[in-house]
Amino acid sequence: MKLAQEIIRIKRDGGELSEQDITAFVQGLVSESWSEGQAAAMAMAIFFNDMNHAERVALTRAMMNSGTVLNWSEQGLNGPVVDKHSTGGVGDKVSLMLAPWVAACGAFVPMISGRGLGHTGGTLDKFDAIPGYNTAPDLHSFRRTVRDVGCAIIGQTADLAPADRRLYAIRDVTATVESTPLITASILSKKLAAGVDALVMDVKVGSGAFADNMDFANHLAHTLVRVANGAGMPTRAVLTDMNQVLGHSCGNALEMAEAVEFLTGARREPRLLDVTRELAAQMLELSGLSEGRNESLQRLDDALSSGRATEHFSRMVAALGGPTDFVARFDTHLPKAPVVLDVLAETDGTLLQMNTRAIGVAVIELGGGRFKANDPIDHAVGMTDWINLGQRVHPGERIVRIHAGSLEKAEAARRAVMHAITLGDTVVDVKSPCLRALSFWWRIL
Repeated sequence: MKLAQEIIRIKRDGGELSEQDITAFVQGLVSESWSEGQAAAMAMAIFFNDMNHAERVALTRAMMNSGTVLNWSEQGLNGPVVDKHSTGGVGDKVSLMLAPWVAACGAFVPMISGRGLGHTGGTLDKFDAIPGYNTAPDLHSFRRTVRDVGCAIIGQTADLAPADRRLYAIRDVTATVESTPLITASILSKKLAAGVDALVMDVKVGSGAFADNMDFANHLAHTLVRVANGAGMPTRAVLTDMNQVLGHSCGNALEMAEAVEFLTGARREPRLLDVTRELAAQMLELSGLSEGRNESLQRLDDALSSGRATEHFSRMVAALGGPTDFVARFDTHLPKAPVVLDVLAETDGTLLQMNTRAIGVAVIELGGGRFKANDPIDHAVGMTDWINLGQRVHPGERIVRIHAGSLEKAEAARRAVMHAITLGDTVVDVKSPCLRALSFWWRIL
């Protein structure tokens, strides 16, 4: 077996790592036989010299096999196992409705989600706003919930892809997070370890996304789809817009409330509906539950209008420790901020532009996210009732409503909002939030 420094040297000098070299690196991460310095050096070598397709597949599979790999066939499920992953965005609450919605159509959705770090919110932080909900159940409870309910949204357990946890921590402190092969392996290893039969990627692009331009978003989507299929998991990708807040809210409890209103039909923001419906349709097609787009959309619309999607959501919350009456009484269960402040238009104009990243940072400064991994979160704070790009307002009309822990923080958020948006008289060409579907790349690559 090669020494760690010999393997590092190969990639440092721009060479190709063998599958054995990559396996040794991943095993060294888990056993800690590779020091922090050696792991950091490898991450930096990969960052600067990239990896080819074979290396990316090998890294993904090695990280998948670094811990438990779930086998859902043992559970006797009577449907396909399918999942969705988003690269993250401000107000991205899609998973909250998507998992139970797709489960209501006959799929099983074991969704391993993450927490927010940086300007984007985390799915687990939204569920932490529900009293009693356990985002870290043991594998037995996770399996049981997926089998009995059809879906479960939890965090990464210690058993699944443990190499990823150590490598991500190293990437976070060595400025190597933005490495395509490392991003790809991190995302896909967890999905493969979760034992899903098919995956749909939601690649966000725009001012509030990790991929802030279309070229990088296309590259990332292409890589994720190609590597996932190379590792044996049929995968599609949809590029969706993140140049404005998705839905009308951002902030953990506020987004959870919006998700419940979406499911029950009390309020469905059109852009959020379009994105969630498109991703769900792709999941049904890819998993074989429908034979085409029209059938997928018909099944989804029936599951939503009939209340079955809401029922699956309610049962999932209860199965994982949340209130049995959460859907009916979510407003009483979710925390509320003591200060509510409306941001009012000072001039007449149309919303031309939104710096969505700045909005995400403003939510963090309210206390709704983390600047460091161990920062506490105030789940009650955030923003609601956002107007959309292209919408016109008059002086004194509300642009957004701020929910804060203090008047001082609310005023600071108001100033941040006014700096982050542009009002004017130009006509805005508002495109569909679903920018591009890379639905069939896996068939030809």
